[in-house]
Amino acid sequence: MDTKKKILDVALTLFSEKGYGNVYVSHIAEGVGIKAPSLYKHYKSKRDIFEAILHEMRVRYDEQVAFLNITGNDFVMDSGFFAKVSEEELLKMGAGLFHFFLHDEYECKFRKMLTIEQFSSKELAELFSNQYFNEPLKYQAGVLQFIMAQGQMKKEDEQIMALQFYAPMFLLLTLCDRQPEREEEALQLLEKHIRQFNRMYKE
Repeated sequence: MDTKKKILDVALTLFSEKGYGNVYVSHIAEGVGIKAPSLYKHYKSKRDIFEAILHEMRVRYDEQVAFLNITGNDFVMDSGFFAKVSEEELLKMGAGLFHFFLHDEYECKFRKMLTIEQFSSKELAELFSNQYFNEPLKYQAGVLQFIMAQGQMKKEDEQIMALQFYAPMFLLLTLCDRQPEREEEALQLLEKHIRQFNRMYKE
């Protein structure tokens, strides 16, 4: 593993265990097995490391959703795909994304770091809200609004529908963060949830 990648991996592990605010460059350098001056040859600061971790997460997510033939970020581009997808395909997508967010090393550790830091850092609390609340709900509400306009779903409040669809998924994800042994139970509940959501709203 090259040094730049090892720095990111060690830093994220430390952030997820101690919180971002409690980790210093010297801790990261020690974990990598180098001196702090050597670390600065690769990253200018702890903040620079943090931004590199965010970039790596975006790359990993983009690669994951590309396999599903969606952007995962632009609901305008993705809505047509979701309007045609079958329930069984939606179940496979849901389970696949759940597995990615639960088991991808960067996604999992970053979420744990934000869980720790949300009460002590206003900036990271806002990032947590944007990443796991604001942006997912905006994306899903946009998709649902498009599908309703196509006459394929009952016309209801798309924001409430998005909340009803997304909230159980995030709840199950955080359950598995705390109790990994309940993953199979969570996946079964996830399938039941998606099927029931479709029964409630599909025309």
